[in-house]
Amino acid sequence: MDYYEIDFTLPAAEDYQRDLLIDALAGLGCDTFEETETGFRAYIPSVGFNQQAIDDQLSAYKNMVDYTYQVNLVPQKNWNEAWESNFEPIEIQDQVFVRATFHQPRAEFPYEIVIDPKMAFGTGHHQTTSMMLELMLSEGFEGKQVLDMGCGTGILAIMASKLGAKQVMAIDYDPVCYDSTIENAALNNADNITALCGSKEAIPDARYDVILANINRNILLDQMASYAGVLKPDGVIFFSGFYETPDLDIIKEAAAAYGLTYTRHLTRNDWVAARFVIR
Repeated sequence: MDYYEIDFTLPAAEDYQRDLLIDALAGLGCDTFEETETGFRAYIPSVGFNQQAIDDQLSAYKNMVDYTYQVNLVPQKNWNEAWESNFEPIEIQDQVFVRATFHQPRAEFPYEIVIDPKMAFGTGHHQTTSMMLELMLSEGFEGKQVLDMGCGTGILAIMASKLGAKQVMAIDYDPVCYDSTIENAALNNADNITALCGSKEAIPDARYDVILANINRNILLDQMASYAGVLKPDGVIFFSGFYETPDLDIIKEAAAAYGLTYTRHLTRNDWVAARFVIR
């Protein structure tokens, strides 16, 4: 699958103004963002790209933010090469070492996750993924049934497996992510991970002790009823992919309507990963 890169230039924007644009683009299907010296870049699968929809969505901010942007097509081959050239290992709390297949292992870390960095998202570098990994380290997974929604590379599903989960169901709408999850699960000998290609309609008729959902605010709001419907009593759900302001309060309010109670969250550069329980 090819991607479109939307390269924004914001000459004198404040952080909150940039975040307004990013939030609007996330609602249109952009699933990865990176800061640049002059602004930021957003990436969206070619199948979801609609120039008119982007213009319409951003028109509300024309009088609030001074910006320009240009759109470039990024073929899959070039995307994969870019991932490999820029992928560096990461460390999470001296507990987790995330590396690519072309990096050397580090035996001093209790948990090692090997990710083949193709164009599927979720390598641990983004704040939301690293915070989700941090939250998972403080949660009991032994013998649990786990659902990972928007699994990307499968990194969170693999972490759940390494933490002792009994079975992990990993779901993503992107066929590349589906394939990547299967490949990376094999690289990590995580044979208790099952991958499915789809969205909320693909969630099996089963019950889960833990749900991991690192997507974006709008998708979380749309799918929250489905998550609550398959979460066991006293089950735990981790949400990420959104901002502390104003998104966290919006997520809390929506979650409460489905019996999900907020317990705590982590924040990094205004991104949030939050823990909820159902009673």
